[in-house]
Amino acid sequence: MATHAKAAAHRGPRSPLVIDVSRLGRRPGSMTTVHTTVPSPLRIGVELIAIDEGAPMALDLRLESVSEGVLVSGTVSAPTSGECARCLTSIAGEVEIDLTELFAYPDSTTDETTEADEVGRVTRDGGADVVDLEQPIIDAVGLALPFSPVCREDCAGLCPECGVPLATAEPGHGHEQIDPRWAKLAALREQADEQ
Repeated sequence: MATHAKAAAHRGPRSPLVIDVSRLGRRPGSMTTVHTTVPSPLRIGVELIAIDEGAPMALDLRLESVSEGVLVSGTVSAPTSGECARCLTSIAGEVEIDLTELFAYPDSTTDETTEADEVGRVTRDGGADVVDLEQPIIDAVGLALPFSPVCREDCAGLCPECGVPLATAEPGHGHEQIDPRWAKLAALREQADEQ
């Protein structure tokens, strides 16, 4: 998973996951919603399956001003693509995560008493108060996706000898294995059979 520094390096001038919260005005109880689809600013996921960079991410969020900051809650969903961990065929699906994240206001008690990586922060960008949802989404998607995705639960994988997908191999596919310790005797037996 990407770190804050890596995520920042991937972003251009402004990530589509940076949300303006200025209209909340630091008034506890004020609330707004965000219902939009944005392109994924980078590949988000695990090694074998992820949300591709540029894939549409549907944001259905509620942003609430609380005394210590902005509480963001809601869902994020996006298509995923990758490959089966057993047979390496392409697979596609969708991931939906529930997001609940507090972003502390500068100089709030939460801001002053928590480490930088424990809670998000409301920051200033171009004169506006903003929250950056990228890292919380990266973290949640990484936890929601399977580490070893499969195309189907009963996927037999690849033949360990020739690499053919066993799902498409002929019935009874296999390779005769001779224990290397008995290989010379097998060769002698074949010679005897030929004579």
